[in-house]
Amino acid sequence: MPRAIIAPSVLASDFGQLTAECQRMIKNGAEWLHMDVMDGHFVPNITMGAPILTCVHKGVPEIFMDCHMMVSEPEKWVDDIANAGGALYCFHYEATSDPISLIHTIHQRGMRAGIAISPDTPSTAITDEIGNAADMLLVMTVYPGLGGQKFLDRCVPKVAQLRARFPDKDIEVDGGVGPKTIGVCAEAGSNVIVAGTAIFGADNPEQVISTLKSAVNTAQAKLTASGANGTSGKSID
Repeated sequence: MPRAIIAPSVLASDFGQLTAECQRMIKNGAEWLHMDVMDGHFVPNITMGAPILTCVHKGVPEIFMDCHMMVSEPEKWVDDIANAGGALYCFHYEATSDPISLIHTIHQRGMRAGIAISPDTPSTAITDEIGNAADMLLVMTVYPGLGGQKFLDRCVPKVAQLRARFPDKDIEVDGGVGPKTIGVCAEAGSNVIVAGTAIFGADNPEQVISTLKSAVNTAQAKLTASGANGTSGKSID
């Protein structure tokens, strides 16, 4: 299985000190920074765009920006995000009619390609062709673009379904994830963990990042052991 990666969501950071906040997370063990780009169309909120990402990348050249594109017509923004220093461009399945072409376009610009599914979208929307072409699959565990939501347990089986179909793929979860909910996400097979307030609001973010990563590593060890014992083929309702 792919390795554990913790991606703090900058949506929970102090935007007035965004570069410093990203540097703080990297110093505390974060490998990726999750950048939520919202356009006010696909989702009701507006956050940041390419100009802000450009500034962050300039201030933190080593940053891996995991750009979660909660936007309509995600095809329009590939060049801008690539030019801004984006490392991964994750668009929503619900926002495009041709995900395969979009994935190819993202790759042509030198970025990794991710595809996200919202809570009401089944995992079967990610066909074998789409899943094999993408570098990362994102399962939303809240509705995109709306703050203050509770973690939706009903989304977790989709993680397990995708992990069963794509054992070597990065699978990310985003929404209400923290020390209290990491267990079910990790046990379902997610290896890329997005957490906002749980990390940025912590007195000791390094400890939280370490706790989340440890939960993923522990779950992966159990999944590997169960596979070796021939018990990994359980069906998921």
